[in-house]
Amino acid sequence: MPNGKHRYVLDCDYDIIDINACARLEAKMASITIRNLNEKLKTQLRIEAAKNGHSMEEEVRIILKKALSQSQKGGLGSRIKQRFAEAEGIELEVPPRFDSPRDPGFGS
Repeated sequence: MPNGKHRYVLDCDYDIIDINACARLEAKMASITIRNLNEKLKTQLRIEAAKNGHSMEEEVRIILKKALSQSQKGGLGSRIKQRFAEAEGIELEVPPRFDSPRDPGFGS
């Protein structure tokens, strides 16, 4: 290619491409390809991008950055509890445990 620049083409049968592999090939910016995108979702993305005065690519970058920058506090159980906290369900008292856990016998 002119100016000593190379073009790399990644060909795979997967819907997810390792973004780090792309980043190693192009040191400045990584890029990804999203296949099998629902047409309705693509239309919604185009409309949101237009509302915000962005290209579709810029809108996707903003959405990804926002989604991935939200801190994941606590473990899975804590996150589930937080998600359903607004439902204001009933609180059940956990009875004390007096017996020892039983061996499930997997090693036998």
